[in-house]
Amino acid sequence: MTPDLGLCFVPTLPPERLREVATACDAYGLDTLWVWEDCFKESAVASAAAALAWTTDLTVGIGLMPVPLRNVALTAMELATLARLFPGRLIAGIGHGVQSWMDQVGARPASPLTLLREQAGALRRLLDGERVSVTGRYVQLDDVALDWPPTRVPPLMIGGAGPRSLALAAELGDGNLLTAAMTEAEVQRAGEIVAHTTGRTGHPMVATLLVATGPGAADRLAEEVGRWNREPGLGIGVAGDAAQVAAAVRRLAALGATSVAAQPTADEPDLVWLIRFLGQDVRPRLAG
Repeated sequence: MTPDLGLCFVPTLPPERLREVATACDAYGLDTLWVWEDCFKESAVASAAAALAWTTDLTVGIGLMPVPLRNVALTAMELATLARLFPGRLIAGIGHGVQSWMDQVGARPASPLTLLREQAGALRRLLDGERVSVTGRYVQLDDVALDWPPTRVPPLMIGGAGPRSLALAAELGDGNLLTAAMTEAEVQRAGEIVAHTTGRTGHPMVATLLVATGPGAADRLAEEVGRWNREPGLGIGVAGDAAQVAAAVRRLAALGATSVAAQPTADEPDLVWLIRFLGQDVRPRLAG
């Protein structure tokens, strides 16, 4: 199976660069642009809305919205609005968020797994157009329904890193969003957990891959891996030409990833050129 190939718009990039990145992804044929909601950088919903409005064919994925920050009714309203404005081009994503950041805003739950289960269940029902009443530990809804539910419900992807979170995400979601800077061995283990939970292979799973090409690529990749406090040489990223990058993407696909999001280094000198390289040079090689 040929994996989808996308790009991460990492929130270390300023918001004003989003337009050139989104339009380049659209022009050069990447499958998906993934926007993040890291605290305290950029809003995923605002970014997704702008990227969708600036493009015509590109799918935009939200990877991900931290559920402790959000009331589930508001999340449903925002996703439903985007899905109706741009039917078939949105992928929704939710997850725990980074717990230290949740501490900073006074939103850290005592049981992140319970919160995620309650939010995911209520969110799916609201997006499906149901009238929902819930009395949970964290989610309370009293006869709530969307006036404008989506005509095409977007896939609900759920993020998680630990074994219990990976299994819960596979149980509740339409796919798993893996955390950034994972080794190939970690991606393989995540794929095994997802397959065991779902009882099948091929459950959608999105992995990220640090990518550098051109002059100084190896040095830039090594520096980027170090920023994530990881060791080089573990399949976290790839530096090289189109054949080498395509081979790294195919390795992740063989480990269970159905979609791979290329993540540029923080010092990428020409982001639009990298997008062209991914869309025109790497993507055609993935079926090989």
